[in-house]
Amino acid sequence: MNILPITPESWQLAGVSIAVVFGILVVLVWILNIFTVVARNTAKKARTVNVTLAQHKQAKTFANASDEDKAAVAMALYLYEQERKNRESRVLTITHKSQAWSAELNPRL
Repeated sequence: MNILPITPESWQLAGVSIAVVFGILVVLVWILNIFTVVARNTAKKARTVNVTLAQHKQAKTFANASDEDKAAVAMALYLYEQERKNRESRVLTITHKSQAWSAELNPRL
């Protein structure tokens, strides 16, 4: 009882299918290797950037900031909040209310 006869065409189809699958796998391995090389180079560049201790000391914190700096930050936050409130006041919200006639047309409502 031979359900599926093995013909030369079926062997060719199987061979081509296997070759395509392995070809795709090889391409994926190449792509992953390229990503690895790029990631290593990026990490190496990040390690070579040296931030000196003097630059850390020069960095301002909020605790030792001047009054002008604090006022500028406060004003920026205030203006940001005002703009956000203005944008939200222009938003129109539409809610759906189920009507008797629409409930009759659509029993799911």
